[in-house]
Amino acid sequence: MKAAVRTQYDPPEVLSIREVDMPEPESNEVRVKVQATTVNRTDCGILWGKPAIIRLFTGLSVPNLTSTGTDFAGEVEAIGTEVIRFQVGDRVWGFDDNGLASHAQYMTIAEDKPITTIPEGISYEQATASAEGAHYAYNFINKVKLQPDSKVMFNGATGAIGSAALQFLKYHGTYVTATANTKNINLIQSLGADRVIDYEQEDFTLDYDGYDFVFDAVGKSTFGKCKPLLKSGGVYISSELGPGAQNPFLALATPLLSDKKVRFPVPLNVPRSLEFTRKLLREGKFRPVIDRTYPLEEICKAFEYVHSGQKTGNVVIKMNNN
Repeated sequence: MKAAVRTQYDPPEVLSIREVDMPEPESNEVRVKVQATTVNRTDCGILWGKPAIIRLFTGLSVPNLTSTGTDFAGEVEAIGTEVIRFQVGDRVWGFDDNGLASHAQYMTIAEDKPITTIPEGISYEQATASAEGAHYAYNFINKVKLQPDSKVMFNGATGAIGSAALQFLKYHGTYVTATANTKNINLIQSLGADRVIDYEQEDFTLDYDGYDFVFDAVGKSTFGKCKPLLKSGGVYISSELGPGAQNPFLALATPLLSDKKVRFPVPLNVPRSLEFTRKLLREGKFRPVIDRTYPLEEICKAFEYVHSGQKTGNVVIKMNNN
């Protein structure tokens, strides 16, 4: 079978498409014929090994997994002797931010890992595009108590996290002001934003309308700049550590020192986020945004595009594995 393989942390040039052995499922594992996967921000972090803290989970000096890939959608092709949740032929999808070696035609995964069935009417491409970004989006909104009258400023609504979080927020009935570049304003409006700020024309941190929450899905703001936007008791959450890695420390300090707080969205419990997203997919209340699709043989181009920061929503790798 074909897989994207590397043996060191570095830019996409270290990746090559090679013929490797077909993985055999252990007794508690399923083998999945991968039909689609994505290249996402988590994949870029694992490929480069940056920020350095990621190596505590993916391998200190060299990667634990030679194949890249953190999410997948495909068909169960074989099962271990002890597997009870899945059957051969099931359409499944999943995500693990420590890596799944899913940039390959086949992969194995334990049935108790973050894997679930794909709802009817959802394609493999849509399913895999509903994994990584949606998981982090869910871990934004579950860190606060949303009310129907809550007002949210959301910076970075055009990415995989932002486009998912915007829809999750609207599912909860929240009023959302979202930032977008000029070309994506219509897209963000179609996803439900009540108000859109064109960040190419305006600085959203100067919008002192009064918000209960400020969410930054791209990590390009700071609590200091966004604090004036918050009402008393408001909360700021960023997807990144911050320019001085200050956000985790502010999350500890601000509850003691300020009436405006920072929370750090530690993204735990992938199964819960998958099931939440699956529910919304099944109900027709969430649609993943897909920017581009590449074949496996062009995965280096996909990494370069994602790393450029120019993508809208998700970048999908289609295996053509029929």
